[in-house]
Amino acid sequence: MSSIYNKNLGKKTEYISTYDPTLLDPIPRKFGRESISIDNNKLPFSGYDLWTSFELSWLNSKGKPMIGIAEFKIPAQSENIIESKSFKLYLNTLNQSKFDSLLSLTSKLKEDLCLAVDEEVGVEIFSACDSYSHQIKEPKSQCIDDIDIEIDDYGFNSDLLLNSTTSNSIVTERLHSNLLKSNCLVTNQPDWGSLFVSYTGNKIDKEKLLRYLISFREHNEFHEQCVERIFTDIKKYCLPDKLTVFARYTRRGGLDINPFRSDFEESATIGRLIRQ
Repeated sequence: MSSIYNKNLGKKTEYISTYDPTLLDPIPRKFGRESISIDNNKLPFSGYDLWTSFELSWLNSKGKPMIGIAEFKIPAQSENIIESKSFKLYLNTLNQSKFDSLLSLTSKLKEDLCLAVDEEVGVEIFSACDSYSHQIKEPKSQCIDDIDIEIDDYGFNSDLLLNSTTSNSIVTERLHSNLLKSNCLVTNQPDWGSLFVSYTGNKIDKEKLLRYLISFREHNEFHEQCVERIFTDIKKYCLPDKLTVFARYTRRGGLDINPFRSDFEESATIGRLIRQ
């Protein structure tokens, strides 16, 4: 399977600074979903992957350098994801490329990404960074990280969620943990994130949920795959009536990836965190 994970990932790479969309490397979502028995044609959730590029630069029609911050929304139903290193390399090719307007740059990015993922992609550029929100959000949810537990095994184990509902009373809760860490499937580099769970259903044992999230610490999967695994495991073991799982990962190489999956909400309500 490693052959599908691109010509550049984990390899020494030449950096190209003039526009080259061929660097984008799509990876079929089905490869990550097969291991958690998700049918691409019958998804148990809706959602998207919110990417933020903090290192976007290009030249205007006079050759003057421009900067901005860009957000990309790739729908969860898209055939492909974009491998993150290839995304960085592609964005770098804009550095010495001229665009006559912000609209033309946005249109070109949208065209290339839609072609790569085989689905409509949302693209928004905040020019000169002035229009991008400066506000750091404080999550309006309960943090479970202060639970005092002892850990001696860091292997991934979904069975940690067994018998994790503690009552038959229906509750609505919003929980989060900043202790999510996993590793890149190919390079083994660490990925750090904050994980948000919103649900309605039988009350979930917070200690068991925390132990489960910590078990990702040496687990190797892409961001999108981790979030979908968490969603399906909570659905399987906890049987909530409604569920949202959203991860805000820290940036690497100027890019962050924030997968949102839900069976009752249309979009995330949690903005950029202090770690981003």
